Amino acid sequence: MNTYFNTLVREMEHLRHDLYQKDFLLTWEKSLDELKMVLLVAEALKAMRDKNLSVRCFDSGLAISQFRDNSTRTRFSFASAANLLGLTVQDLDEGKSQIAHGETVRETSAMISFLSDVIGIRDDMFLGAGNAYMREVGAALDEAFHDGVLPQRPGIINLQCDIDHPTQSMADLLHLKSVFGNLESLRGKKIAMTWAYSPSYGKPLSVPQGIIGLMNRLGMKVDLAYPEGYGLIPEVMEQASEQARESGGEFRIVNSMEEAFTDADIVYPKSWAPYHVMQQRTLLLRENDPAGLKELEKQCLANNACFKNWECTEEKMKLTRKGEALYMHCLPADISGVSCKEGEVAKTVFDRYRVPLYKQAGFKPYIIASMMLTNRYPDPAAVLRNLEHRGRNRLL
Repeated sequence: MNTYFNTLVREMEHLRHDLYQKDFLLTWEKSLDELKMVLLVAEALKAMRDKNLSVRCFDSGLAISQFRDNSTRTRFSFASAANLLGLTVQDLDEGKSQIAHGETVRETSAMISFLSDVIGIRDDMFLGAGNAYMREVGAALDEAFHDGVLPQRPGIINLQCDIDHPTQSMADLLHLKSVFGNLESLRGKKIAMTWAYSPSYGKPLSVPQGIIGLMNRLGMKVDLAYPEGYGLIPEVMEQASEQARESGGEFRIVNSMEEAFTDADIVYPKSWAPYHVMQQRTLLLRENDPAGLKELEKQCLANNACFKNWECTEEKMKLTRKGEALYMHCLPADISGVSCKEGEVAKTVFDRYRVPLYKQAGFKPYIIASMMLTNRYPDPAAVLRNLEHRGRNRLL
């Protein structure tokens, strides 16, 4: 193919990894070499598709999607990734399955997996439950495979949980690699992961936690900024501090958006619900208490309104390095004067970064496809070389 593709594959061949038949649930459970492998495979897949080469490495098989919360980008990214590799997507709709009649996680996991290669799960509604549910599914699959019920054990990909959003943060990292040239150039760069005002409440903690749990592993300077009382899961913040010490990066918690923006190379203003609010919300959801949820929402929206000045404006962007920081968002953003009266980001800022934002989102299907491929094949570099040698055009 071309020099770029060959360079990517050669880099893969020098990495030590243990991704084969391992679930991808949290980025901080993976080594740096394993994270680099996922990025390189994603880049290679994109390079081949851009050259009109088919990367279908499955002749058949299912990719099961289980979305326990609403989704647009991640849902379509998962379907695109599965199709790219030759898998058929089957959505597990709990309302139309026997789950609604009390079928256990153990039984459901086995029943959907006979001819499945991958299971993608999004479960971010209940704090303390989403990631635990994925591990429960994994344990059930291990048991069914061990007992000879399943001919193979499908891999699980975390499409967002209460703790982490690895497909998003890895896509974000690939975007940064693309913008700044390579991972080494990210060392010492400052990224401001900041809370921003939103006229809604209950947004998960997993995006900011995913960013602080990943970016400082590359030696970046990470500022986490939020108003008093809007903290994340304490254990995740503690881990981010430890990872920064290990990598030679930095991790700070500040209570000023302006301080975080000052001299930042990248800004990521995003609303989330306070940790203690998500704890209360989880209890109320489990107790099926609509009146309590309505009262909690009322209190939270009133508290959010105290911080409407936490908006990514042109004035704040001028505080960044040379006034030219890269603006990032997982989308959809609350755009002031467009999707809401007052929100996370000014219309002029968002419009100026619209194309880079869409490119950022465009990396997610390739990241998910990479997670699928590295889970099912022990030697991704060999698979990619074989696909390139095969030379089958995607469009005839």
